[in-house]
Amino acid sequence: MNKLLRLLQDGRFHSGQELGEALGVSRSAVWKHLQRIQNETALPLYKVPGRGYRLAEPLSLLAEDQLLPQLEALGWELYLFDALDSTNAEALRLLSTGRAPFLVVAESQSAGRGRRGRHWVSPFGQNLYCSLAFKVHGGTRQLSGMSLVVGLAVMQTLRGMGLPQAGLKWPNDVYVDGRKIGGILLELTGDPADECHVIAGIGINVNMADAKGIDQPWTSLREWIGMVDRNELLLTFAATLKTYLDRHLAAGFASLREEWEAAHIWQGQSCTLSTGAHELSGTVLGVDPQGGLRLMIDGVERSFSGGELSLRLDR
Repeated sequence: MNKLLRLLQDGRFHSGQELGEALGVSRSAVWKHLQRIQNETALPLYKVPGRGYRLAEPLSLLAEDQLLPQLEALGWELYLFDALDSTNAEALRLLSTGRAPFLVVAESQSAGRGRRGRHWVSPFGQNLYCSLAFKVHGGTRQLSGMSLVVGLAVMQTLRGMGLPQAGLKWPNDVYVDGRKIGGILLELTGDPADECHVIAGIGINVNMADAKGIDQPWTSLREWIGMVDRNELLLTFAATLKTYLDRHLAAGFASLREEWEAAHIWQGQSCTLSTGAHELSGTVLGVDPQGGLRLMIDGVERSFSGGELSLRLDR
């Protein structure tokens, strides 16, 4: 299936004979493979007599031979899949058999997850879905602000790709023009007070032009700069993330705090923080040295941190 998709990813017409010769199979076998692609990926496929077959839209498929050398140079092993339930879930499974650090990447997810149990819409071949697994020593100091650091890496990657307006929303969302373009989900296994593994899951909307099931305003790189080579994006992001994680390891989140606050799109704004049981309104002052949100509430500064918190802008 993958080889056939690579022949079709240019979005042009290819005859059944041409495809069959390239794959070394009959035209009827080509048709069966095409039906399988439609069933497993939900990619729209056009069939026109006399012209052949083409995808409704071009694709930029991930290529192991392009990704592996540079990821290995970073010291990361690569696990690349056509489909997974979730890259975070697969990374957690791989930890029992492999050694971190490693990067799990998928062309699609059937059960992609965001914060607070939200479903992450993950159509085949459109966006970036990946999870980096790595070991952390030293407990709380090395974990403080980790999701914010990953967010910085995503944001700087997008800015480098031609989106200078990309910014951050506490604790781990990336926005462009008031719409979400990426998010981060961190999960831990082991002892957070001593030695543990971190799974940093990242989702970035890349070439997605339409999607069902997203319950908030969203955008993609394609909307702003056109079709993007996802291999180039992934490699650029990986190198940027490695740089930020190394800085965090060497000097902690406090060394990146000012940079993060400068990129926070709601800095100084009136916002409401939902804690699940309560809602608190105040002015965003920034983040504390551990990455917690600083709010001015009724003249008193307070800090908040935790995985179930949600921040929204007051209108």
